Amino acid sequence: MTTPIAPHITAFLRERLPLERRASQNTCDTYAYSFQLLFQFASSRLGVPPSGLQFEQVDAPLVMAFLEHLQNQRGNSGRTRNVRLAAIKSFMRYMEYRLPSALDQIRRVLASPMMRTDGRVVRYLTTEEQKALLNAPDPKTRAGTRDRALCHLAVAGGLRVSELLGLRMEDLTFRGKYVDVLIHGKGRKERILPLWKEVGDSLRAWIAIRGNARAPELFLNSRNEALTRSGVAFILRNYQSEALLVCPSLKGKRISPHVLRHSCGINVLRSTGDIRKVALWLGHERMETSEIYVAGDPNEKLEILKAVVPPSLRPGKFSPPDALIASLKAR
Repeated sequence: MTTPIAPHITAFLRERLPLERRASQNTCDTYAYSFQLLFQFASSRLGVPPSGLQFEQVDAPLVMAFLEHLQNQRGNSGRTRNVRLAAIKSFMRYMEYRLPSALDQIRRVLASPMMRTDGRVVRYLTTEEQKALLNAPDPKTRAGTRDRALCHLAVAGGLRVSELLGLRMEDLTFRGKYVDVLIHGKGRKERILPLWKEVGDSLRAWIAIRGNARAPELFLNSRNEALTRSGVAFILRNYQSEALLVCPSLKGKRISPHVLRHSCGINVLRSTGDIRKVALWLGHERMETSEIYVAGDPNEKLEILKAVVPPSLRPGKFSPPDALIASLKAR
């Protein structure tokens, strides 16, 4: 006897994650997209429509084949592969209590290993590159005013792209020369960042021409709808081309919202020298997460070179032997 998977995945996405686990909307969306990819792959491989898939068909061999498909056909990284597998394992743990007859199948899927990923050096923009990017938008146009405020906030506040796009009008509080930004972070954690006058001026300029729109989000597209991740990526690609004209070092660099977040982390570390303040500013739950900026900042290594005294060596210099003497020795 087989079990249709559709009612179980619906209950998992609509009840288990948002209501019982109180997962954020971003987490729910990520999990839903993971299962969309899995069901598309399974449907093609098994020759049945997604609505006709049975739970027993989603076994360990199918899951491993799906993970290989992600890396070989879709070109996903090991980190993305692990995100998809984490979603599948979460669903399988949920099914342990709903379908005890499939415990052996579930156990085999849960045994699927995560892939070890390489620890990469943090990619960030130098101060000159940040300035070139922030000056690229034209403040005389509506789109340029919006984009300057968006980039300024991303660099100064180090917001994740989900935090940046999730900002609403009521999350801003202008207080004297500062602007307080209420950020809705990962895991339903909130933090307030007080940002300085220059950022507040950029935000005020955008709000003045933003107009009234149905969408409550701060940043809107040309249709007065909430800006999307792909929209932000498109904006950054365009301004990188313009910034490249005044800052050639940007050539070959990939500018993304997370690169701007890393740039902010490096800025905070260099200004304060305190990794605890980096974690506080970026909203890291664990301080160990902020250690990547210590490893990625070359200034930290230069300070080590200045502080450490190398051992002294015996003086000496190599002198090649005279050519005539060398030839006689050879005989």
